[in-house]
Formats: sequence, C-alpha cells, structure tokens
Amino acid sequence: MVDRLQADANPSITSLVEGIIGDAQQLMRNELLLARREMQDEWTKTKTAAAALGVGMVILALGGLFLCFMLVHLLNSLTNMPLWGCFAIVGGLFAAVGAALLFAARNKANDISFVPRQTVETMKENVQWIKNQT
Repeated sequence: MVDRLQADANPSITSLVEGIIGDAQQLMRNELLLARREMQDEWTKTKTAAAALGVGMVILALGGLFLCFMLVHLLNSLTNMPLWGCFAIVGGLFAAVGAALLFAARNKANDISFVPRQTVETMKENVQWIKNQT
C-alpha cells in the first residue's frame, strides 16, 4: 500500500512530459488568442483614426475653398478688377504653386530606389568572399 501511495505522489516521467506539453499547447493557444484580440483592438483604433482623419481633411478642404473665394473677393474689392479676372489671378497663383510642388515631388520620387543598393553590394561582397573561401 505504501508503494501505491508513492506511485500516486510521484508521477511517471511520461505523465510529466505529457503535462508539460499540454500546458505549452494551452499557453500557445492563449497567446494566439491574446495576439488576435490585440490586433482587433488596434484595427478598431486604426479605423477610428482614419475616419477622423478623413472628416478633418474634408473640413480643411472646405475651409481652404472658402478662403480662396475670400481672396478673390478681396482682390476684387481692392482693385475694382472684374470678378473673372480676380478668379483667374488667384487660380493661376494656386496652379503655379501646385505645379512647382508637383515638379519638386517628381524630382524627389526619381531619387527613390526600390532595390536596396547597399544591401546588394554587401551581398555581392559576401558571395565573393564565400567563393574565395572554397
């Protein structure tokens, strides 16, 4: 009877390993569930931020549009120029600034390389070094 009590108190190595594996599997399941929940929370935050950003951009665009109309009417009242001429001047200024910004952005975009040049050079050096070793 004493041997039987000791057998129950001292589980076999097989049962210990099974217990460890079962605990590890449960831990991995829980970690995956936690990661999934965190990703869902981050996705919700992202959607909320994107919606607020979109609404803000629309309101900002409307404000800019009204400011453009204000500039046209201000120019009209200060110069007694026809309204169509004031629209042409303000529109032309905005078009010129926009074209200059697009030109600058295009020049910057031409400098972008999608191939990591430094990494390619390093890899070539590594391949050459390996060839020299053999």
